[in-house]
Amino acid sequence: MTPAKSPQTMKPATAAKKLGIYLPAAPAEFQEGDVTRAELNTLLETPPEWLVELRLNGPFPRQEVARKLGVSISGLTRGGVDDAFTTPEIKALLEAPPEWLVVERARQAGVMEENARIKTERAEKAAQKERAERHARTNPNSIAPKPR
Repeated sequence: MTPAKSPQTMKPATAAKKLGIYLPAAPAEFQEGDVTRAELNTLLETPPEWLVELRLNGPFPRQEVARKLGVSISGLTRGGVDDAFTTPEIKALLEAPPEWLVVERARQAGVMEENARIKTERAEKAAQKERAERHARTNPNSIAPKPR
């Protein structure tokens, strides 16, 4: 007989990240003990009131604050933001954005635009290559132009 396997556990910080919550705002019993995979699945399937409240109103971890503000985590750092924000604080920032937030949102929009341009360019090159390969397969005696 093989011995019973011990359940897979994770540190509270890992579980908080998977749940998308700010660990210091979680209850003490969550912060202090390891979380099993089964417990994590239970929290995801039927979240307790404290988890629902944290997900709705925060405080939120940095990656969630950045997403809600439409900036990168680096943008938060450049803006001097180190704190976890709640939903009302985020709404207040969006309603009356400080200069750093305006600059970082513009920067993030530029990055997203550039990423979209690169993705489109790569797709066009792949389509050209596919057309050239298809042409070569259907016309084996002709010389197909090389894709650029």
